[in-house]
Amino acid sequence: MKYHIIPVTAFSQNCSVIYCPKTNQAAVVDPGGDAEKIKAEVAALGVNITQVLLTHGHLDHVGAAADVAAHYQVPIIGPHKEDAFLLDGLPEQARRFGLEHCAAFTPDTWLAEGDVVKVGEESLSVLECPGHTPGHIVFINDAARFAVSGDVIFKGGVGRSDFPRGSHEDLIHSIKTKLLPLGDDIVFLPGHGPMSNLGHERKTNPFLQDEQPIW
Repeated sequence: MKYHIIPVTAFSQNCSVIYCPKTNQAAVVDPGGDAEKIKAEVAALGVNITQVLLTHGHLDHVGAAADVAAHYQVPIIGPHKEDAFLLDGLPEQARRFGLEHCAAFTPDTWLAEGDVVKVGEESLSVLECPGHTPGHIVFINDAARFAVSGDVIFKGGVGRSDFPRGSHEDLIHSIKTKLLPLGDDIVFLPGHGPMSNLGHERKTNPFLQDEQPIW
């Protein structure tokens, strides 16, 4: 599996295009805004978009999802249905941050723990990782030892939990029981900031050092 990062929005959100080099089929993950920029970079890559994937329902990760999906005539897949209230509330999210209107939408498919999404010949397994939002999911490509982690974990940090229905306790539990057991060699692409690997974060991330590890 290959990937291409497209920073979008004033929040410098890491939208990404992940694709199968054998088939040239691709998914746009978390298109948070700047739809025309995303389309231009997809055209430059020369890949065939087959779906839009969402890790969670915050505006900076989904703001251009409907536009991108309509442009390529592809389904929107994910996140977990527990984030439906966030997608229903997109107009209010946009108003709160002083951004242009974003219409509510419902994905074509909700995802849950154990689901597998195919991108060409590549497989992405789904882990439910609540905390930042209740319906946050993470995509894992085990063959490449690669994850798209959204806003669960960052290099040197973790996602905020002060949003509606966020929980810091749930967030840390998700990281320690779902992500870290995958192995130190898993490289993750976060929703913001630089990439890292789980081994580095296990040893150095200050949010993961406050108690005995449970992995």
